[in-house]
Amino acid sequence: MPFASEFKKGMRIEMDGEPYVVVNVTTQTPSARGAATLVKARLRNLKTKQLLSKSFKTSERFNDPDFEIRKAQYLYEEGDDMYVFMDEETYEQHTVPKESIEYELGFIMAGDTVRAVIFEGEIIGLEVPNTVELTVVETEPAVKGDTVNAVTKAATLETGLEVQVPMFVNEGDRLVIDTRECRYIKRA
Repeated sequence: MPFASEFKKGMRIEMDGEPYVVVNVTTQTPSARGAATLVKARLRNLKTKQLLSKSFKTSERFNDPDFEIRKAQYLYEEGDDMYVFMDEETYEQHTVPKESIEYELGFIMAGDTVRAVIFEGEIIGLEVPNTVELTVVETEPAVKGDTVNAVTKAATLETGLEVQVPMFVNEGDRLVIDTRECRYIKRA
C-alpha cells in the first residue's frame, strides 16, 4: 500500500475502486509553518482513459490494484469496434472494445503477442514493447534536392499508423518505431 509521497510516473494505484496510472506528479511544499506538503498528480483511469488532476497529502495511502499482466495474442478484429485476444496461459479469449486500446492498435498486427493488463477478469489495456518493427506500405517518393534540411514526409505503416520519416525512406522498408512517442527511430 503506497503513500502519495511515493508516487512515480507509470505507477499504478487503486482509488475509489477504480484502477489508475500516474501520468505526472509534482510535490508542493507550502511556505506557511505547519502546512502539509502536497502531492499533485495527474492520473489516468485505466478503464475509461479519462484524465484526473488531484492533490493529496503525502500521508494518504492507496491500495495496489489487483492487476494481472499476462501474455496475450492478438487474434482478429470483430466488427468495427471489438478486438479478440487470447490469453496464452489459459487459452481463454477476451473481447476488448476499440476505445480502451486504440493507441496500442497502431503498433500491433494479428498474431502479435502483447502484455495484457487484466483487472477483475477483463482486459483493460495493453502493454506494447518500447520499439516495434513495421513495414512502410505507402509514402511519397523522395524529391531530388530535398536533402539540405532535415525534411520529413508522411509514411503509412502496415498497421495503418502514420508517422513522419526522413526523405530516404521508401515503400517496403522496415522501420523501428518508438511506441511511447509514436516516432521513427531508424531503418531495421
